[in-house]
Amino acid sequence: MRKRTAAVFLAPFVLLFAGFFVAPILYALAQSFTVIERSGLLGLSGQTTHFAGLANYGKALSDQGFVESLGRILLYAAIMVPLMVVGATVLALILEAGMARWPRFFRTSFFLPYGIPGVIASIMWGFLYAPGTSPFTPVLSAFGIETDLLGPGTVFWSVMNIVVWLCVGYNMLVVVAQLQSIPRTLYEAARIDGAGRWGIAWRIQIPLLRPALVLITVFTIIGSLQLFNEPLVLLPVSRGLSTTYTPTLTAYHDAFNGNDMALAAAESIILALVTAVLSFGFLRFVGRGRR
Repeated sequence: MRKRTAAVFLAPFVLLFAGFFVAPILYALAQSFTVIERSGLLGLSGQTTHFAGLANYGKALSDQGFVESLGRILLYAAIMVPLMVVGATVLALILEAGMARWPRFFRTSFFLPYGIPGVIASIMWGFLYAPGTSPFTPVLSAFGIETDLLGPGTVFWSVMNIVVWLCVGYNMLVVVAQLQSIPRTLYEAARIDGAGRWGIAWRIQIPLLRPALVLITVFTIIGSLQLFNEPLVLLPVSRGLSTTYTPTLTAYHDAFNGNDMALAAAESIILALVTAVLSFGFLRFVGRGRR
């Protein structure tokens, strides 16, 4: 009876998970091994689907734009992951150490941007970056710095700033929750032994933050490699962005502008494999360090 009851409660989740998560992945995987041939004027006479093997994967990996986008997103992730983890940890330690007044106010303030949709945040920052409306450009000009915050040399960092502003507060709260779970007796024992704030942070708090740091690192790896909303929104107003700026943008462009769903599926699978390798590789590295 208990097993039947459990199955009844699990059934909706299993069906939704299979229908909206597993099935699309399997469909994309199957589609990546096909090629669609259209006939007639504008392809209106019909289309046929043929098995193409690894042709789409070869086409994707021989596309200079897609390969460059992979390199660019890996560089972005290599900078974003330590920046996000260190930033969230430092903010959490400062707020929980009592070094800032009104810690609840600052926790809420740092978290609020996370509640703003990425598209809305990108539009807002687009106005702050655009040369005609940016409040930063006159300030920089006053110091003799003439720069276009959406230009080819700076848009990489401008996009990164948007993502940090959006997500660092959420990661900070994950670390704060872990800090608040540390028994107060450990702090009292450390103070009796003469440990100061730095000693408590370095020898007690940071080692016990391991689960939270692993979690936000994996989340940041996955989120960084899936960068899409910010460059897509800024694309019309930036000279430094293109339709192949990130792998997700490339797949989006090939699917809806190039009308090549099979190629887009192959590019998506390649990105998913890179994400899985980096995420599980990191977890394996961390797990090996615990043994």
